[in-house]
Amino acid sequence: MELIHRGKVRDVYADGDDLVLVASNRVSVYDVVLPTEIPDKGALLTALSLWWFEALGDLVPNHVVSVDDVPGEFAGRAVRVMRLDMVPVEAIARGYLTGSGLTEYQKSGTVCGIALPGGLVDGSRLPEPIFTPSTKAAVGDHDEPITFEQTAAALGAEQADRIRDLTLSVYKTAALVAAERGIIIADTKFEFGTDAEGTLRLADEVLTSDSSRFWDAAGWEPGRSQPSFDKQYVRDWARSTGWKPDAGDAPEIPADVVEATRGRYVEAYERLTGRRW
Repeated sequence: MELIHRGKVRDVYADGDDLVLVASNRVSVYDVVLPTEIPDKGALLTALSLWWFEALGDLVPNHVVSVDDVPGEFAGRAVRVMRLDMVPVEAIARGYLTGSGLTEYQKSGTVCGIALPGGLVDGSRLPEPIFTPSTKAAVGDHDEPITFEQTAAALGAEQADRIRDLTLSVYKTAALVAAERGIIIADTKFEFGTDAEGTLRLADEVLTSDSSRFWDAAGWEPGRSQPSFDKQYVRDWARSTGWKPDAGDAPEIPADVVEATRGRYVEAYERLTGRRW
């Protein structure tokens, strides 16, 4: 196979008419890949994505071809997928206010140009989920939020409408599933692409601890940082060290932070799927 792209977490190989998407154990925060890996992370991301692809299959087609026809060295963390013409924006849905959305809201009262009610705090539930797309940055660069109008200019109005509506539909469906299992999906990122027949398909990873913020519903309390089952734990640790994403070499992650992060990924998988890891 030919390595054609190395992302922050995933490596993409060309193999005949298909691609093989391999999830590594790398972890990135603030668009920077950290030097320490999280054991089992690639397999956990792959297994959870496959579970969601199946659960959402009646709502949106996806790019999965096979989970078995992959090289043995990548077994458990690789998927054979269709070649797609990828949509050049990240489709983000937010049901709660936090992260970069909170930062923008505190400055302007908006998120990606969408006006929100006053008085919201970190962790506030939004009146309705919103579509807040961003650019797709290369490794080492930063994704930048864009407005829906900018998305329509890049994709065309019809395609932008379709991406927005599908993003919100998938998010709302998944949020209900997760709520039944005691997990809040605060926000999540989707990637879409079109196949040779022009069908829009859900691609890459979906609703994982890397692409989403998973909060413990029992501990949710607006106005503070929420107990989570995602890589926010690593983000918080990195921030606590005083390291700045633009400052150069990223710090090694201590063993206790590695283990605690792995534990959060495992708990998200087990609570959502009902399966033991």
